[in-house]
Amino acid sequence: MGLTPGELDEFPIHQAPLPMARAASSDRNFYDRCYLNAHDNAGEVFVIAGLGTYPNLGVRDAFATVRVKDRQFSLRLSDALDARSLEQQVGPMRIEVVDPLKELRLTCDHEHVGLDLTWTGAFPAVLEQRHLMLDANDRPTLDAQRFAQLGTWSGTLQVDGTTYEVTDWSGTRDRSWGIRPVGDAEPPGRSADQPLDGFWWLYAPLRFDDFAVIVIVQESPDGFRTLNDAVRVFPDGRVEQLGWPRIEIDYESGTRMPVGARLHLTTPQGDPLLIEVEPLSFVALHVGCGYGGDPDWTHGVWKGKDWADTSTYDLTDPDIVGRVPWGVIDHSARATCNGQVGWGLFEHASLGRHDPTGFADWMAVAP
Repeated sequence: MGLTPGELDEFPIHQAPLPMARAASSDRNFYDRCYLNAHDNAGEVFVIAGLGTYPNLGVRDAFATVRVKDRQFSLRLSDALDARSLEQQVGPMRIEVVDPLKELRLTCDHEHVGLDLTWTGAFPAVLEQRHLMLDANDRPTLDAQRFAQLGTWSGTLQVDGTTYEVTDWSGTRDRSWGIRPVGDAEPPGRSADQPLDGFWWLYAPLRFDDFAVIVIVQESPDGFRTLNDAVRVFPDGRVEQLGWPRIEIDYESGTRMPVGARLHLTTPQGDPLLIEVEPLSFVALHVGCGYGGDPDWTHGVWKGKDWADTSTYDLTDPDIVGRVPWGVIDHSARATCNGQVGWGLFEHASLGRHDPTGFADWMAVAP
């Protein structure tokens, strides 16, 4: 049902005194994007894909990245956003909403990365807390809303001449919209004289048999918590808050790469709830996926019509190894809680100073 913005105006869904063809904000950084991942529980194959639209830039784009052992295959797609609609497609990649908030189909007919995967939500989607970040002048650099969901994938994956039969692979997905840095970089202006001291971020949606948890923590260099959201969701839709998480992360010596973590949560009854996390395979979102700091491609940049690009990364290459620590890293993960084994995402970034961890500056690493 690919309704055009004009046709959408027929329905009582407006959120502002504007036609549906226009975003409610004129900020050039307005975006609407989805993120999806899938992984086998052995930690050998890890898939990440996404598709976004940038109405005020007139751009739509998508990507798919597959890590198999020490090689990563990335496909990047971009095109003009001529008219907004309910269709989500860029070049050969398409996301079909089969049953809203319950089932999706992700397809990509390309020789570098081929996908035909169906997503089934195992738990209801959860609306996360609104995420706001301000620069030194109190201008929002990020002002976004997101929902998240945990579930399973089935179908086929084709990469590097191999076809993988996907059966009940674990996965997480989200959709977010609002304002975040996209497209060509803006002039830094006054902010260039007030450089960032550090950035610390944790995002952990994890699925168990009887429940799922979604933990989000962001902290300033001094440890002040600017975002705190921890919930547990049950199959019947109940959502309970899990307090103020205390996070312990073990890092590989000489790096900031996590090798283990403990999430200390608290139930509404005041009982402790401990989740232990073992990171498995990882994909750095700034290596081939277009997220902040990726020198190969950035979301929202105008590349012309029908643009496509592919890369294959050797993750043992010293140049790639040197890039990995400088951005947000997604780890497929195994977790345990009260004897149950779960699976999901452990997304982490530790850049610059972070006093609670003992990292004094940008070059500090674990002993």
